[in-house]
Amino acid sequence: MSAEAFAMTDTAAPGLGALAGRRILIIVENLPSPFDRRVWQEAGALRDAGAAVTIICPTGKGYEARFERLDGIEIHRHPLPPDGVGPIGYLIEYGAALFWETILAWRVFFSRGFDVIQACNPPDLIFLVALPFKLLGRKFVFDHHDINPELFEAKFGRRGPFYHLLMLLERLTFALADISIATNESYRKIAIERGRMKPQDVFVVRSGPDLRRLKPVPPGPRWRNGRRFLVGYVGVMGEQEGVDLLLEAVGALVSRGRSDIQFCIVGGGPSLESLRKRCARQGLDPYVTFTGRAPDADLFEILSTADVCVNPDRVNAMNDKSTMNKILEYMAFGKPIVQFELTEGRVSAGESSLYARANDPIDLADKIAALLASPATRERMGAIGVTRVAEDLSWAHQVPKLLAAYGRLFSR
Repeated sequence: MSAEAFAMTDTAAPGLGALAGRRILIIVENLPSPFDRRVWQEAGALRDAGAAVTIICPTGKGYEARFERLDGIEIHRHPLPPDGVGPIGYLIEYGAALFWETILAWRVFFSRGFDVIQACNPPDLIFLVALPFKLLGRKFVFDHHDINPELFEAKFGRRGPFYHLLMLLERLTFALADISIATNESYRKIAIERGRMKPQDVFVVRSGPDLRRLKPVPPGPRWRNGRRFLVGYVGVMGEQEGVDLLLEAVGALVSRGRSDIQFCIVGGGPSLESLRKRCARQGLDPYVTFTGRAPDADLFEILSTADVCVNPDRVNAMNDKSTMNKILEYMAFGKPIVQFELTEGRVSAGESSLYARANDPIDLADKIAALLASPATRERMGAIGVTRVAEDLSWAHQVPKLLAAYGRLFSR
């Protein structure tokens, strides 16, 4: 039985009752709460089901308070050094995270207490924090956000000893987990085959958009910079996200005389400054707006204004198996999409997207131009995306699956 099918059985109903009076500690290392939208949505769903929810996470811009109680959820934040670069940088970053996560987990244990630790990777090291509590009878849930061995290979273009170490850490995390939550079927397959988990203990809970929060707003002409069309991108500015390939596509369109298209690139990340410099070197500054990390008001206005949205994620083992939140957000706003051919990208978007040849910026440019030339096609594809999200992929459809996972956890 699949995780989806299991979620639709009677186990889903006990999941709700099982959380009344339960105490759940969520640990996430790479983003602060409530900025990490998936973690915050999970925490809210668990709280609504009756659980007392605590989160341990890092501080971040706009989230500097070391302790906060927000919407009934307690948040303990800790400092982190800058994002690691290379093995030494990662060792420092992850070592600091483990130190603070351990200190704060024991603090929560002796104050509010918890019955479950839900670990949200990356990295696959949080099982070390959970291990002593597992020996004390607490349960361990692995919320599998990223496939770290593939992420390492995508970043550094090789495998080697560190890759195999990451495989070992992933295996140990699965071995300690009572249940695992996967973001899609590709991750579920990894949990079963590589992690050796029982199929009935692995649940697919997608990172669906919350349609109560993501709502179109009136378009903002300022984002078009006086041009006819706007193409939008929302996401992290990192090496594997392929924004450099998007800039090559922009260059190809400009070289064809397309001065009627503005590109708006939203998001922060380690490669933001280098991408800005690259854009300037290519002479594309007039056609590209980098907003950095944007507040929701700007993000929603940009998505509401865009004629087409793009996902230039490189085709590699990591991206091929991963579901990108931006795809579902584009669909929620009714935007036609252009992306490279990726397995999970196609599973999510279906016919609401055109698919360019792998890592080919010229074909990406061709697909963007084709969509801009056909308003009827854009409207049809946008409507397909809205329907798919509303009927299947939104967060409202994921909550019963999350509760079914916890129902299974507490029924064991």
